[in-house]
Amino acid sequence: MEKVKFDVTGMSCSACVSHVEKSVSKLPIENINVNLLNNSMVVTFDRSKTSENDIIEAVKDAGYGATVHTEKTEKTKKKADVKLIKLITSFCLLLPLMIVAMGHMFSLHIDPVLSVSIQVLLTAVIVILNFKYFTSGFKSLFKLSPNMDTLIALGACASIIYSVAVIFVSENYIHNLYFESAAMILTFVSVGKYFESRSKAKTTEAISKLINLSPDKTTVLRNGVETVVPTDEVEVSDIVIIRSGERIPVDGVVIEGNGYADESALTGESMPLEKNKDDDVFCGTTLSGGYIKVKAEKVKGDTTLSKIIALVEEASSSKAPIAKVADTVSKFFVPVIIALAIITTVVWNLTQNDFSTALSFGIAVLVISCPCALGLATPTAIMVATGVAASNSILIKSSQSLEILSKVKNVVFDKTGTITEGKPQVSQILTTNDTDKIELLKIAASIEKMSLHPLAYSIMSAYKDDDYYEVEDFDTVISKGLSGRINGDIYKIGNKEFANTDNAEFSVVNDGFTQLFISKNDETIGLILVSDKIKDSSKYAIEKLNEMGITTYMLTGDNESSAQYVKEQTGISHVYSKLMPQDKEKIICSLKESGVTVMVGDGINDSPALISADVGIAIGAGTDIAIDSADIILTRSDLTDILTAIELSKKTLKNIKENLFWAFIYNVIFIPVAAGVLYPTFHIRMQPMFGTIAMSLSSICVVSNALRLKLFKPKFKYKETKKNMKTIIIEGMMCPMCKAHVEKALNALENVSATVDLENKSATVQGEVSDDVLKKAVEDAGYTVVSIS
Repeated sequence: MEKVKFDVTGMSCSACVSHVEKSVSKLPIENINVNLLNNSMVVTFDRSKTSENDIIEAVKDAGYGATVHTEKTEKTKKKADVKLIKLITSFCLLLPLMIVAMGHMFSLHIDPVLSVSIQVLLTAVIVILNFKYFTSGFKSLFKLSPNMDTLIALGACASIIYSVAVIFVSENYIHNLYFESAAMILTFVSVGKYFESRSKAKTTEAISKLINLSPDKTTVLRNGVETVVPTDEVEVSDIVIIRSGERIPVDGVVIEGNGYADESALTGESMPLEKNKDDDVFCGTTLSGGYIKVKAEKVKGDTTLSKIIALVEEASSSKAPIAKVADTVSKFFVPVIIALAIITTVVWNLTQNDFSTALSFGIAVLVISCPCALGLATPTAIMVATGVAASNSILIKSSQSLEILSKVKNVVFDKTGTITEGKPQVSQILTTNDTDKIELLKIAASIEKMSLHPLAYSIMSAYKDDDYYEVEDFDTVISKGLSGRINGDIYKIGNKEFANTDNAEFSVVNDGFTQLFISKNDETIGLILVSDKIKDSSKYAIEKLNEMGITTYMLTGDNESSAQYVKEQTGISHVYSKLMPQDKEKIICSLKESGVTVMVGDGINDSPALISADVGIAIGAGTDIAIDSADIILTRSDLTDILTAIELSKKTLKNIKENLFWAFIYNVIFIPVAAGVLYPTFHIRMQPMFGTIAMSLSSICVVSNALRLKLFKPKFKYKETKKNMKTIIIEGMMCPMCKAHVEKALNALENVSATVDLENKSATVQGEVSDDVLKKAVEDAGYTVVSIS
């Protein structure tokens, strides 16, 4: 299956969306999502069964246009400029037309023939400038798929045709002309559409900002010469040169030079990261200091930034379940309104015997009805919410998961790398009487170096040597351990059962440690205890989830004592230990019966559980497996972002409900008023001009309400309580490079954690260290200490 994005032209309301979906769905496709907000469509299909041309033809059969999506920013800007010129021209022509048409109100005495001639001429020009409503509206009507443009075109045409007929059949025609009504309808609809498009553009600002992170031009080294080329022309294996202050245009590896990369746009990490030879760099990040040469490994649409943009666009294009209500109404809305307008005209003509008044009521019904507001109610809120989420380091893959998350009852966590830091360290090595600790570590390292598991890295870090045994018959048993043959002996490293060490007894075992038993030919020779620090933010996030009435669980393949230790430290409600990946999946399935269940993991060992959960959340966007398995991706390894995601989902759902309520209540109240139900008793009637203005305002109100989500600020923020904290005022720091130098100097001190505030020329230091040591470190880096407090 393949996903292809198309640009769709001619759509003006939710009825258009329904017609396009209905037409394309007749083809053998897997899925279709049509987005009215950005006039696009994403279709999932099998190329062996259908093609892009088939899909484009299906859209055309529905009365619209379609092309495969391409970047079109410049073209779009020119179209917007043309629309604005047409709008201003229409408005300038409308003013004299209204003065002439209502001359008697201004005590103007104009010859009837001259008055009619001016009205016809000005109206004709306005019609030509806004002829798109007629082509789109009648084309859709003839295809039996009427839309909002159909209502506008019918209202304007009725006014014009009636006015022309009156000129030929009535002697007192000058007071029964509706040319200005037709012109007002077209002009005010265009005004409303313009402001609506301006508001809609603001909903996509987050995506625009992400797109702008990639530079337009790139310096590459070809045949030993530096050449500036468009970024789209950079190929894999090209050598890219990045200087201080420039944005990195590709994903690649540093082959020469060094510097500091600001990756905050992708990861939310505010501190620039040092980059040296063989370090990875990512497209969209900024080299805040230094000079590097990078070998391009991923370019164009394959970069991490491009994948993030694709995820945000896909989420904003997807449909939330709540949108089905509006979709159902939209299918019948326009035909019902046309029928209602005809009935209104006929009834008023029969009761009042005044076709002019009857026609005015009928036209008012046509132009005040607003399927646009219904169509925009959900996608505008989703578009803004996914953008806000992305700016908070949360990538949402579908609007469905955003809606489901608001109803969460259970949150399930993996342990390693999710609740803990994912950086285990060897804390203790225990051996039997006839085994040397260094020898045991060498055996373990020789086997573990063939694994990518975090526990393997802890062993490798502890064994600071390059001398390894040759390992044969290496094997991995997921969630149990590793085995291999060294010098003819079979060694196993893993849990107690896997290593066949049921009878092993060691005097020192800390409940917080992961236990790695080691056996030789099924005889116990030692135990390595590995600790993995629990993140302080994890304790805070779990505490807040519990306060929100959400039940928390932890699933781990680790031993029971280690799992219980995490439970005691974090306050998590329930823990399950010694689990295989398939065991986690079964537990998730059983929890789903009690309510919406969210699984949070690293996306590797947890992929079956992530897929099985109602919403899968991968913490850290470091693997393609995480992106494929999860519905939501947290680019920072901070569980407080889960609280932010839940809070945002609830506010988004509330916003959608407000939009739908307004869209429905507007039509329920104003359509009867336009039809004249208040006229017999209160003599209140809706003129077509005011109906057009009201219709435009209803769409603008819906979009504006959705834009309120841009004001969203996370309610839950973990504030770490610090002891032994000192503030250093520093003189001489001028740029991000200076900031990075000072941070590096201070963090190099033992047991010290430091962050530098360039704006306030200060550094915040945590740790037990004397003022003299701090001062020396800063001065050795080339800066002056003003004070330490």
